[in-house]
Amino acid sequence: MSTLETLLAQSPVFSGLSESRRNLLVESAITRSYRKGDAVARVGEIWPYLFIITKGGIHAIKSSQEGRNLVVTTFLKGDIFWGLAFFYEGLEMPVTLEAVEATQIALWPGEVMVPFLKSEGTVAWELSRLMIRKMARASEILEEMTFQPVAGRLAKLLVDTGGSDSHKPITRSLTLEEMAARIGSTREMVCRFLHRFADDGIIDITRTEFKITDPKRLQEISQNTKG
Repeated sequence: MSTLETLLAQSPVFSGLSESRRNLLVESAITRSYRKGDAVARVGEIWPYLFIITKGGIHAIKSSQEGRNLVVTTFLKGDIFWGLAFFYEGLEMPVTLEAVEATQIALWPGEVMVPFLKSEGTVAWELSRLMIRKMARASEILEEMTFQPVAGRLAKLLVDTGGSDSHKPITRSLTLEEMAARIGSTREMVCRFLHRFADDGIIDITRTEFKITDPKRLQEISQNTKG
């Protein structure tokens, strides 16, 4: 069984299909590959496709007029996404999709997938449920960006990156610019708060990694909603 066949069989959206119907999707899929930093689709583009990630990951990036970037969300292997023009002809992409690493997707143009969705009520229903989950997550992100201060957003990023083992060092795989894009801030603000956390004994910073020395305090800051 190919990677795409496996992912479709495991996907909440497509798992209810018969094997023969999933095979039709596999046969009609267009495979595209990207290197790290390549744009899958750009903001303002008319992009009438639905895709599933078969390898790697993709950032959804929003840019300001001042040139600052915000990573709205990240899609990983098995995740499904679509351009607005997939459902409404002429609607532009609200974000830029950028490959996080070497990435591969299987995609279907609307002219192929939409008739399929209309004929498969279960798939259409599960896709609707997925849309609701994405809308709920978008609301959470907006609330965090609106009401949570930079220190709280940065602390949350460190907590989430560290995972369940808070004492395990965190490799500095993200640049300051990338961290700023994740939390909707600037490189200078990220640098300032990282050093503030270090001065307060919350984290220890080296050239290659962060180590959380006071996970309880960092968790408290990550939950702070007061500026």
